[in-house]
Amino acid sequence: MSTQANDVEGEEELTRRRHIVEVLHDSFAPLMAADPAAFRTRFRKMAAEPFAFYRGSAPLFYADLVEGVAPVVSSSPSDIWIQGDLHAENYGTYLDANGFLVFDVNDFDEAYLGPFWWDLARMAASLALIGFAKALSDDAIVEMITAFVSSYAAQVRRFAMGADQELTLSLTSVQAPLRAVLNEARSQSRSAFLDAATFDEQGNRRFRRGPGVRVLDDTEYQTVLDAYDRYLDTVPTATGTTASISFSVKDIVARSGLGIGSAGLRVYSLLIEGRTQALDDDVILSMKQGGVAAPSRVVPDDRIRTYFEHDGQRTAMSQRALQSPSDPWLGYTQIDDVGFVVQEISPYSNDLAWSDLADPDDVLVVLEDLGRAAAKAHCLCDAVADERLSGPRVIDSISVAIGSPCERFLGQIVQFGLAYGRRARRDHRIFVDAFRNGEFPDL
Repeated sequence: MSTQANDVEGEEELTRRRHIVEVLHDSFAPLMAADPAAFRTRFRKMAAEPFAFYRGSAPLFYADLVEGVAPVVSSSPSDIWIQGDLHAENYGTYLDANGFLVFDVNDFDEAYLGPFWWDLARMAASLALIGFAKALSDDAIVEMITAFVSSYAAQVRRFAMGADQELTLSLTSVQAPLRAVLNEARSQSRSAFLDAATFDEQGNRRFRRGPGVRVLDDTEYQTVLDAYDRYLDTVPTATGTTASISFSVKDIVARSGLGIGSAGLRVYSLLIEGRTQALDDDVILSMKQGGVAAPSRVVPDDRIRTYFEHDGQRTAMSQRALQSPSDPWLGYTQIDDVGFVVQEISPYSNDLAWSDLADPDDVLVVLEDLGRAAAKAHCLCDAVADERLSGPRVIDSISVAIGSPCERFLGQIVQFGLAYGRRARRDHRIFVDAFRNGEFPDL
């Protein structure tokens, strides 16, 4: 390569480096300033490997979408609930409001309203990263993205024809690899979960103390307790029952170090009396400060922005729209004018572990089920979503945008996933170099 070509490449990388630092700093500046140590930990986790970087840099992904990456579907409706961070690890099990163990999309911190294909594009790029990490060829990665998008499109068609309106991905409707994930979750017990997180203090449970746990003083404890009382007004199952045994608070602690996305956010754990005074049916709730959704930074619609009271409410509303029926404890509250989302930390939660999927055929089977789950989240969200936000007949809008046959749409998502996967791997290296050389303000 000539010296001139090297100079051009070096200048392009320097420009990209500045862009990465600027976007991530602008997105997280208040949280960085509030807790620099938490963000140093977050960035070190992101530095570990490209997929971890990709997971933690959603604002960069959306900045790229609007600043230089051509739209996949230029005529796509922009008022559909999207998960906002639909990568390959944001799926898992939970116990729904009807008591059924299901497998579905999870983690709605970044959920917002926007073009549906943004979720598919983000998922495709994550598959390119996972495929590369597994040393799979580009052809194999194309197969992976194709399996996911084709399954998504086929499920959308079924919805459009009036079929599968009550679809849930459960033990009886998923294929073997995900059935194993569900069975593992089913084998877990509330008693064992509670015993690991709490101890028996004179006949009553209390949270265990240790790393990542902070005991509250009386003032902060009462502040959180007051916020919990306000939260109860947002949970339909709590109506008229707050004076009973159920819903009474037994202990509250603050948490830290929970994950890449929680850096700088206040998180509390609340131990709640179960439906009886027995010690084996208590419930642990998470009260987590809502962050700014990454897609909201690039969606200019003030109608959407001003609809929500705060990001805790937005997160809870999005989960109810995209994961129906959702956690019966799901709700929201405020502390010092800051929004918090509240939900159960489920004993029956089990995430999909990609490290356990070594057989390429098993990977393709899993992706077929994940495509169905994503289609369900998008297409059935208008059953519970506020019509003032999402447009009418989401299913029809998505179906028209995909087209029939869907080969052109599929090809666009595949090409985007491959290209952005390459970009994310390069960006990871640039990010690590910028971080280790102290280029992020406040850190």
